[in-house]
Amino acid sequence: MHRTARQNAILREIGGTGSCSVADLARRLDVSGETIRRDIKRLASAGLLRKVHGGATLPGPLHEPSFDQRMNENAAAKEAIARAAAAYVTDGDTLAFDTGTTTAYVARALTARRDLLVVTNSLDIGRTLASDSGAPGRNRVYMAGGELNAEIGAALGPTAVEFVRQFRVRTVFLSAGAIDATDGVTDFDLTEALFSRALIETAERVIVVADRAKFSKRALVKACDFDAIDMLITDAPPPADLAAALDAAGVVVEVATPDSD
Repeated sequence: MHRTARQNAILREIGGTGSCSVADLARRLDVSGETIRRDIKRLASAGLLRKVHGGATLPGPLHEPSFDQRMNENAAAKEAIARAAAAYVTDGDTLAFDTGTTTAYVARALTARRDLLVVTNSLDIGRTLASDSGAPGRNRVYMAGGELNAEIGAALGPTAVEFVRQFRVRTVFLSAGAIDATDGVTDFDLTEALFSRALIETAERVIVVADRAKFSKRALVKACDFDAIDMLITDAPPPADLAAALDAAGVVVEVATPDSD
Protein backbone atom coordinates (compact mmCIF):
# COMPACT_ATOMS: atom_id res chain seq x y z
CA MET A 1 0.00 0.00 0.00
CA HIS A 2 1.07 3.62 -0.52
CA ARG A 3 1.33 5.22 2.92
CA THR A 4 0.65 8.89 3.62
CA ALA A 5 2.91 10.98 5.83
CA ARG A 6 0.28 10.79 8.55
CA GLN A 7 0.16 7.00 8.38
CA ASN A 8 3.94 6.86 8.61
CA ALA A 9 3.71 9.11 11.67
CA ILE A 10 1.17 6.73 13.23
CA LEU A 11 3.56 3.82 12.68
CA ARG A 12 6.40 5.79 14.27
CA GLU A 13 4.28 6.68 17.31
CA ILE A 14 3.16 3.08 17.87
CA GLY A 15 6.63 1.76 17.09
CA GLY A 16 8.07 3.85 19.89
CA THR A 17 5.75 2.60 22.62
CA GLY A 18 4.30 -0.64 21.28
CA SER A 19 0.73 0.68 21.45
CA CYS A 20 -1.24 3.90 21.34
CA SER A 21 -4.85 5.00 21.73
CA VAL A 22 -6.90 6.73 19.04
CA ALA A 23 -7.32 9.76 21.31
CA ASP A 24 -3.55 10.12 21.88
CA LEU A 25 -2.77 9.76 18.18
CA ALA A 26 -5.44 12.31 17.24
CA ARG A 27 -4.03 14.80 19.74
CA ARG A 28 -0.41 14.30 18.71
CA LEU A 29 -1.13 14.50 14.98
CA ASP A 30 -3.79 17.22 15.31
CA VAL A 31 -6.50 15.35 13.38
CA SER A 32 -9.86 13.88 14.25
CA GLY A 33 -10.33 10.51 15.90
CA GLU A 34 -12.30 9.33 12.87
CA THR A 35 -9.33 10.11 10.62
CA ILE A 36 -7.05 8.10 12.91
CA ARG A 37 -9.49 5.17 12.95
CA ARG A 38 -9.58 5.10 9.13
CA ASP A 39 -5.78 5.13 8.99
CA ILE A 40 -5.52 2.37 11.59
CA LYS A 41 -7.97 0.24 9.62
CA ARG A 42 -5.88 0.60 6.45
CA LEU A 43 -2.60 -0.09 8.23
CA ALA A 44 -4.11 -3.12 10.00
CA SER A 45 -5.37 -4.48 6.66
CA ALA A 46 -1.81 -4.25 5.38
CA GLY A 47 -0.52 -6.15 8.40
CA LEU A 48 1.53 -3.20 9.66
CA LEU A 49 -0.21 -2.97 13.03
CA ARG A 50 -3.04 -4.60 14.97
CA LYS A 51 -6.31 -2.79 15.56
CA VAL A 52 -7.62 -3.16 19.13
CA HIS A 53 -10.53 -1.51 20.90
CA GLY A 54 -9.71 2.18 21.29
CA GLY A 55 -6.33 2.08 19.59
CA ALA A 56 -3.67 -0.04 17.91
CA THR A 57 -0.63 -2.13 18.81
CA LEU A 58 2.36 -3.57 17.02
CA PRO A 59 1.60 -6.89 15.27
CA GLY A 60 3.89 -8.75 17.66
CA PRO A 61 4.12 -9.36 21.42
CA LEU A 62 1.03 -7.26 22.17
CA HIS A 63 -1.08 -9.28 19.72
CA GLU A 64 -3.44 -11.73 21.37
CA PRO A 65 -4.44 -14.86 19.42
CA SER A 66 -8.11 -15.68 18.91
CA PHE A 67 -10.20 -17.12 21.74
CA ASP A 68 -10.43 -20.53 20.05
CA GLN A 69 -6.65 -20.62 19.54
CA ARG A 70 -6.05 -19.72 23.17
CA MET A 71 -8.43 -22.44 24.41
CA ASN A 72 -6.05 -25.00 22.89
CA GLU A 73 -2.83 -23.36 24.12
CA ASN A 74 -1.28 -24.71 27.34
CA ALA A 75 -4.38 -26.84 27.90
CA ALA A 76 -2.77 -29.13 30.50
CA ALA A 77 -1.60 -26.13 32.54
CA LYS A 78 -5.04 -24.50 32.39
CA GLU A 79 -6.71 -27.74 33.48
CA ALA A 80 -4.36 -27.98 36.46
CA ILE A 81 -5.02 -24.35 37.39
CA ALA A 82 -8.76 -24.94 37.08
CA ARG A 83 -8.67 -27.97 39.38
CA ALA A 84 -6.79 -25.97 41.99
CA ALA A 85 -9.23 -23.07 41.66
CA ALA A 86 -12.22 -25.39 42.03
CA ALA A 87 -10.96 -26.41 45.47
CA TYR A 88 -11.85 -22.91 46.71
CA VAL A 89 -15.51 -23.28 45.72
CA THR A 90 -18.17 -25.15 47.69
CA ASP A 91 -21.83 -25.85 47.00
CA GLY A 92 -23.92 -22.74 47.51
CA ASP A 93 -21.10 -20.28 46.74
CA THR A 94 -21.56 -16.97 44.95
CA LEU A 95 -19.11 -16.44 42.11
CA ALA A 96 -18.26 -14.08 39.28
CA PHE A 97 -16.15 -14.69 36.17
CA ASP A 98 -14.72 -12.49 33.47
CA THR A 99 -14.23 -13.88 29.98
CA GLY A 100 -11.02 -15.76 29.36
CA THR A 101 -9.81 -19.18 28.41
CA THR A 102 -8.50 -20.06 31.88
CA THR A 103 -11.69 -18.88 33.58
CA ALA A 104 -13.57 -21.03 31.05
CA TYR A 105 -11.52 -24.01 32.23
CA VAL A 106 -12.37 -23.12 35.84
CA ALA A 107 -16.08 -23.19 34.97
CA ARG A 108 -15.67 -26.67 33.49
CA ALA A 109 -14.01 -27.83 36.71
CA LEU A 110 -17.06 -26.66 38.69
CA THR A 111 -19.79 -28.56 36.88
CA ALA A 112 -20.27 -30.95 39.83
CA ARG A 113 -20.98 -28.07 42.24
CA ARG A 114 -24.57 -27.31 43.19
CA ASP A 115 -26.58 -24.25 44.26
CA LEU A 116 -24.07 -21.82 42.80
CA LEU A 117 -24.98 -18.25 42.00
CA VAL A 118 -22.85 -17.16 39.05
CA VAL A 119 -22.41 -13.72 37.49
CA THR A 120 -20.56 -13.49 34.19
CA ASN A 121 -20.45 -11.86 30.78
CA SER A 122 -19.22 -15.03 29.07
CA LEU A 123 -21.65 -17.10 27.01
CA ASP A 124 -19.35 -20.11 27.33
CA ILE A 125 -19.12 -19.90 31.12
CA GLY A 126 -22.83 -19.19 31.50
CA ARG A 127 -23.74 -22.19 29.36
CA THR A 128 -21.28 -24.43 31.22
CA LEU A 129 -22.59 -23.65 34.70
CA ALA A 130 -26.31 -23.12 34.10
CA SER A 131 -28.64 -25.89 35.30
CA ASP A 132 -32.09 -26.93 34.11
CA SER A 133 -34.73 -24.83 35.83
CA GLY A 134 -36.34 -27.84 37.49
CA ALA A 135 -33.13 -29.57 38.55
CA PRO A 136 -32.55 -30.10 42.28
CA GLY A 137 -29.69 -27.99 43.62
CA ARG A 138 -29.60 -26.08 40.36
CA ASN A 139 -27.13 -23.30 39.69
CA ARG A 140 -28.41 -19.82 38.87
CA VAL A 141 -26.49 -17.86 36.26
CA TYR A 142 -26.90 -14.10 35.75
CA MET A 143 -25.63 -12.91 32.38
CA ALA A 144 -24.38 -9.36 31.88
CA GLY A 145 -25.93 -7.60 28.91
CA GLY A 146 -24.32 -5.16 26.56
CA GLU A 147 -22.63 -5.30 23.18
CA LEU A 148 -21.74 -8.86 22.22
CA ASN A 149 -18.14 -9.42 21.16
CA ALA A 150 -18.59 -12.39 18.82
CA GLU A 151 -14.91 -13.37 18.80
CA ILE A 152 -14.77 -14.00 22.54
CA GLY A 153 -18.47 -14.72 23.06
CA ALA A 154 -18.97 -12.13 25.78
CA ALA A 155 -20.94 -8.94 26.44
CA LEU A 156 -18.87 -5.83 27.10
CA GLY A 157 -19.34 -2.10 27.54
CA PRO A 158 -21.09 0.22 30.03
CA THR A 159 -24.28 -1.86 30.22
CA ALA A 160 -22.33 -4.98 31.25
CA VAL A 161 -20.35 -3.01 33.84
CA GLU A 162 -23.46 -1.47 35.40
CA PHE A 163 -25.17 -4.86 35.52
CA VAL A 164 -22.45 -6.63 37.51
CA ARG A 165 -22.14 -3.75 39.97
CA GLN A 166 -25.54 -4.74 41.35
CA PHE A 167 -24.12 -7.96 42.82
CA ARG A 168 -21.98 -8.88 45.81
CA VAL A 169 -20.24 -12.24 45.50
CA ARG A 170 -17.88 -14.30 47.58
CA THR A 171 -15.22 -14.98 44.90
CA VAL A 172 -14.35 -13.56 41.51
CA PHE A 173 -12.13 -15.48 39.10
CA LEU A 174 -10.22 -13.23 36.72
CA SER A 175 -8.18 -14.00 33.63
CA ALA A 176 -5.13 -11.97 32.59
CA GLY A 177 -3.69 -10.93 29.28
CA ALA A 178 -0.30 -10.39 30.89
CA ILE A 179 1.25 -10.09 34.37
CA ASP A 180 4.25 -7.85 34.92
CA ALA A 181 6.11 -6.84 38.09
CA THR A 182 5.76 -3.14 37.24
CA ASP A 183 2.42 -2.94 35.42
CA GLY A 184 0.44 -5.49 37.43
CA VAL A 185 -2.37 -7.36 35.67
CA THR A 186 -2.97 -6.08 32.15
CA ASP A 187 -5.30 -6.89 29.27
CA PHE A 188 -5.43 -6.39 25.51
CA ASP A 189 -8.80 -4.66 25.37
CA LEU A 190 -10.02 -1.63 27.30
CA THR A 191 -13.60 -2.87 27.64
CA GLU A 192 -12.43 -6.22 29.02
CA ALA A 193 -10.18 -4.45 31.54
CA LEU A 194 -13.03 -2.18 32.65
CA PHE A 195 -15.29 -5.19 33.13
CA SER A 196 -12.65 -6.93 35.24
CA ARG A 197 -12.29 -3.82 37.42
CA ALA A 198 -16.05 -3.79 37.98
CA LEU A 199 -15.99 -7.45 39.04
CA ILE A 200 -13.23 -6.73 41.55
CA GLU A 201 -15.54 -4.21 43.24
CA THR A 202 -18.22 -6.88 43.74
CA ALA A 203 -16.10 -9.55 45.43
CA GLU A 204 -14.84 -10.44 48.89
CA ARG A 205 -11.99 -12.44 47.34
CA VAL A 206 -10.25 -11.97 43.96
CA ILE A 207 -8.42 -14.91 42.41
CA VAL A 208 -6.44 -14.47 39.19
CA VAL A 209 -5.96 -17.66 37.17
CA ALA A 210 -3.13 -17.48 34.62
CA ASP A 211 -0.48 -19.82 33.24
CA ARG A 212 3.23 -19.06 33.10
CA ALA A 213 3.00 -17.76 29.51
CA LYS A 214 1.50 -14.55 30.94
CA PHE A 215 4.50 -13.76 33.17
CA SER A 216 6.66 -10.69 32.52
CA LYS A 217 4.58 -9.71 29.49
CA ARG A 218 2.76 -6.45 28.95
CA ALA A 219 -0.60 -5.87 27.34
CA LEU A 220 -2.25 -2.63 26.28
CA VAL A 221 -4.46 -1.76 29.27
CA LYS A 222 -3.99 -2.09 33.02
CA ALA A 223 -6.74 -4.15 34.65
CA CYS A 224 -5.54 -3.76 38.24
CA ASP A 225 -2.57 -3.49 40.56
CA PHE A 226 -1.52 -6.46 42.63
CA ASP A 227 -2.99 -5.02 45.82
CA ALA A 228 -6.46 -5.51 44.29
CA ILE A 229 -6.09 -9.30 44.18
CA ASP A 230 -5.82 -11.93 46.90
CA MET A 231 -4.46 -14.97 45.08
CA LEU A 232 -2.73 -16.00 41.88
CA ILE A 233 -3.13 -19.61 40.78
CA THR A 234 -0.63 -20.56 38.09
CA ASP A 235 1.37 -23.54 36.83
CA ALA A 236 4.93 -22.42 37.61
CA PRO A 237 6.70 -20.20 40.15
CA PRO A 238 6.82 -16.59 38.91
CA PRO A 239 10.23 -15.07 38.06
CA ALA A 240 12.03 -13.37 40.95
CA ASP A 241 10.97 -9.78 40.28
CA LEU A 242 7.35 -10.73 39.78
CA ALA A 243 7.36 -12.97 42.84
CA ALA A 244 8.74 -10.11 44.92
CA ALA A 245 6.08 -7.69 43.68
CA LEU A 246 3.29 -10.19 44.41
CA ASP A 247 4.66 -10.89 47.87
CA ALA A 248 4.95 -7.18 48.66
CA ALA A 249 1.26 -6.78 47.79
CA GLY A 250 0.28 -9.73 49.99
CA VAL A 251 -0.82 -11.92 47.07
CA VAL A 252 -0.84 -15.65 47.81
CA VAL A 253 0.69 -17.61 44.92
CA GLU A 254 -0.41 -21.21 44.41
CA VAL A 255 1.38 -23.37 41.86
CA ALA A 256 -0.71 -26.15 40.32
CA THR A 257 1.28 -28.90 38.62
CA PRO A 258 -0.15 -30.30 35.39
CA ASP A 259 -0.69 -34.04 35.20
CA SER A 260 2.21 -35.90 33.60
CA ASP A 261 1.49 -38.18 30.65
